[in-house]
Amino acid sequence: MPVVIRSYLTQWTVFVPIIAIVVLALTWGRDLPVVLVVVAACLLGGAVLAAVHHAEVVAHRVGEPFGSLVLAIAVTIIEVALIVTLMISGGEKTQALARDTVFAAVMITLNGLLGLSILVGALRRHVAVFNAEGTGGAFATVATLATLSLVLPSFTTSRPGPQFSPAQLTFAAVASLALYALFVMVQTSRHREYFLPTTTSGKVIEAEEHADPASGRTALASVGVLMVALIAVVGLAKGVSPSIERSVDSIGLPQAVVGVVIALLVLLPETIAAVRSAARDRVQTSLNLAVGSAMASIGLTIPAIAIAMIWLDGPLLLGLGGTQMVLLALTVAVGTLTIVPGRANVLQGGVHIALFAAFLFLAASP
Repeated sequence: MPVVIRSYLTQWTVFVPIIAIVVLALTWGRDLPVVLVVVAACLLGGAVLAAVHHAEVVAHRVGEPFGSLVLAIAVTIIEVALIVTLMISGGEKTQALARDTVFAAVMITLNGLLGLSILVGALRRHVAVFNAEGTGGAFATVATLATLSLVLPSFTTSRPGPQFSPAQLTFAAVASLALYALFVMVQTSRHREYFLPTTTSGKVIEAEEHADPASGRTALASVGVLMVALIAVVGLAKGVSPSIERSVDSIGLPQAVVGVVIALLVLLPETIAAVRSAARDRVQTSLNLAVGSAMASIGLTIPAIAIAMIWLDGPLLLGLGGTQMVLLALTVAVGTLTIVPGRANVLQGGVHIALFAAFLFLAASP
């Protein structure tokens, strides 16, 4: 047994996250010099790749759609913890952090991740095939959650500015959590078949072909290392964020760009996992990750922020601005047209990538 454990610990996908956690513990709360920023960035990349590996081990063991659900929830829970931590320590400049981070996550997943997955799948098989019933229902849920939590605060009149009153925030939190719980029930039990990967020939794939799933002990170990890797990813992203902030300020970019950069770093594991799935003709798995991550980001973040506001001072700015609302509305309209047929080609993928590029450009140049 010790030999087996020693052999397991020598794998780079295991020891890199452990080293990353050690470096995170030693540097937490400190202003890092350039050398340590570079080291942290390298470990961050290694932890991302390790997280993808262990997520795929778990996904292979439990099957779809549970595998993509594990990664989406794990990343989002730690992302929520990061947002709350930054809001507690950040003061007035973090009043819009939750809004900026959630909106960035929605645009990254529904345009960047979804578009890239369709593009990779369509380039490989000429057309990307997925289940419109499952993906469409999930997409409609995301659109509803985004409107309730990010659009309505700009139009309510109980409080000045783009913010909810305590009662409105409570309603949005309960509605978000309830819809997310309902989605998880539908995805994992009542209509699980709607979220299983489908090949271009119409064949439903219950498990990976030509490969045996990992043992229960190995899968359990991968769950543990996955959590370690994800904590390292978010922690190191927070550690390098001051350097990012200084760079953003020196260039003269808006403060919201910091949230976009951190969201991109945090969502790297899901992005790599989704692209790999699309390259294996499992576009449905990629879309499960993309839309599921967007839903988890809203469905878990808003309730957590609502609870955190009990002890947080200052207003919570949730309402989007005009430019952001236009991008969100266009994303919902284009996404609906992409998903309804259940088949997409490189054009649809390219359109979503273009919307993602527009989001990045307008975030830097509002």
